[in-house]
Amino acid sequence: MSENQPLCALVFLSSLFCSACSQGTRFVHSAALDADGRYNIKWGFDESTITFEVEVETRGYIGFGLSPTGAMSSSDIVIGGVLSGSPYLLDYYTDSNRKVHKDALQSYQLLYGRENDTHTVLAFSRNLQTCDDNDKVITGSTVRVIWAFHAEDVGVSGPVYHGMNRGRKSLRLLNPGTSSSIPAGTAFFDLQNEEVPVPHKDTTYWCQIFKFPELKKKHHIIRIEPMIQKGHENLVHHILLYQCDSNLNKSEIDRGHECYHPNMPDSFFTCETVLFAWAIGGEVLFHVHVHSNNKKFQILNRNYFYPLQGFTYPPHVGMSIGTSIDPVYVQMEIHFDNPSLQRGIVDSSGLRLYYSPSLRRYDAGVIETGVWVSLYHMLPPGMQDYITEGHCTQECLQESLDSEMPSGIHVFAVLLHAHLAGRAIRARHFRQQVELQPLASDDQFDFNFQEFQPLSQERIILPGDSLITECRYNTKGRMNMTWGGLSTRDEMCLSYLLYYPRVNLARCESLPEITGQLKFIGVKEIQEPVTTWPFVIKSPKKYSNLLFTEAMDKYKWTRKRGKAFNDIVRKLPINVRCSKIGQDEWSIQGVIISPPELKSEQTSAAVVACRNVSEIQCGRSLAPLLTACLLLILQTCLHL
Repeated sequence: MSENQPLCALVFLSSLFCSACSQGTRFVHSAALDADGRYNIKWGFDESTITFEVEVETRGYIGFGLSPTGAMSSSDIVIGGVLSGSPYLLDYYTDSNRKVHKDALQSYQLLYGRENDTHTVLAFSRNLQTCDDNDKVITGSTVRVIWAFHAEDVGVSGPVYHGMNRGRKSLRLLNPGTSSSIPAGTAFFDLQNEEVPVPHKDTTYWCQIFKFPELKKKHHIIRIEPMIQKGHENLVHHILLYQCDSNLNKSEIDRGHECYHPNMPDSFFTCETVLFAWAIGGEVLFHVHVHSNNKKFQILNRNYFYPLQGFTYPPHVGMSIGTSIDPVYVQMEIHFDNPSLQRGIVDSSGLRLYYSPSLRRYDAGVIETGVWVSLYHMLPPGMQDYITEGHCTQECLQESLDSEMPSGIHVFAVLLHAHLAGRAIRARHFRQQVELQPLASDDQFDFNFQEFQPLSQERIILPGDSLITECRYNTKGRMNMTWGGLSTRDEMCLSYLLYYPRVNLARCESLPEITGQLKFIGVKEIQEPVTTWPFVIKSPKKYSNLLFTEAMDKYKWTRKRGKAFNDIVRKLPINVRCSKIGQDEWSIQGVIISPPELKSEQTSAAVVACRNVSEIQCGRSLAPLLTACLLLILQTCLHL
């Protein structure tokens, strides 16, 4: 027996007494898990423990769980309620067949519970790492929270099936986003579509050009919120804001068109520099009515939900507007995801930007890093784990930062972006080819939950550093190649870096050379000159006159061949993309280089061996916890 175990037992018994006084726990974060606000949670955490308070519109039992996929199977679940005035809480888990089992190791501690005529409230805590194989480890990655409730409490035979009172929501419990707090009365302007007819197809990118307000002096944008039309929370997948040429024809203002369409106006192609990116994710908590003298504006705004989880810039940083080098015209690109091919949808979503004449110290910028979006980015079918790497090269960062900011730039938030096949993403950081801690990572990536992750500590990127956006994909259910592209059925591998001070660097990306990829399947020659896209294969005969995409699909892929292809692609020479704001480029743009040889690889933060966790945590927290609880017991006894 460990020398700490008797004392730890005393601390545990004392903590049961202390829990009666824990209703003052400070819950910093909150979310509504259902659209109707019937199931709400609050939570707070420290280095080792997380505490929840759950408030649900029921007088029966409450179910709360953590799932690997968002489904019921293989989940970590706690079920509790208040019965005859006494709160109860039990730790359960489900097997792969969704059967519920009581956990032999009860890792959740009930803190308090209460109910009134309509609602039940439970508070409970657990360690982030419980060392129980049936519990999920809580990390900074996306967590798929599942919930349920019933009108009846748990009986002798266990919980009654909850029926339709259930759901799921993805959250980052340990990295929940920025504060929504800004000074009262802060001015704002809206970039808003007006009744855009959404086409009858699964993926549509809709672009519209707007002009920023004319200001007599410099201002800073300090917060950006998505304005998503009610009922369209799953339709509007992400929104990008691009800076356009300042000499744009005014006739293009407020003009909308399908992006990347052959008939898209030429002026739209001048909008290349990303200013901001928002993707589906943040909690939609409350409905706001906006007062305006414009009757049409009033009608539109009655249909909006305003998500709490927009993005607020740090207090020392803002997006600059109003100077000669700032955006005048911008293009808002909205990605509509319509997999059920609904007809007759009309959307009026957009962005709200709050701005202030009170200037912050630094101007913010955005750099798009990762894999250049192209058909040359390809994933074989049937792969359980396929890895793609997009390089922001040492050469690009050396040239651009040496010229613009030799002391380096400070990254304060990262948005990781992929599509449906994405399973995990890391924004890896290297200095002198030695790997540092990643800028951001998500080992449980959810396509339907993507947002900027504020960094707990800002990270400096120096001239000569390099970055790799690493994406892991699963294509097991697919019969054909998955291509880099815009559709949600295509793939991307990107990370958007919010940083300061602003420099003249918009994109830092790479793309593997196509020749080596075609050589893998036996292609010997392509038809030249190249007059079509995708280009056509000339030889061998079995691929003759096929588009290269058709040849890749014709190849007989197996898992073994897919793994071999993956290993080769990651070592192929890469084409560098290193572009400035607007349509200019750094000299390294288009150069073919070899991927860097890395000296080491960082893994995610190691979990302390479970056999030692209890003693370590107990030893570290022993003195203050024991002292506090014993003092509380003493005070209570003195008053008896």
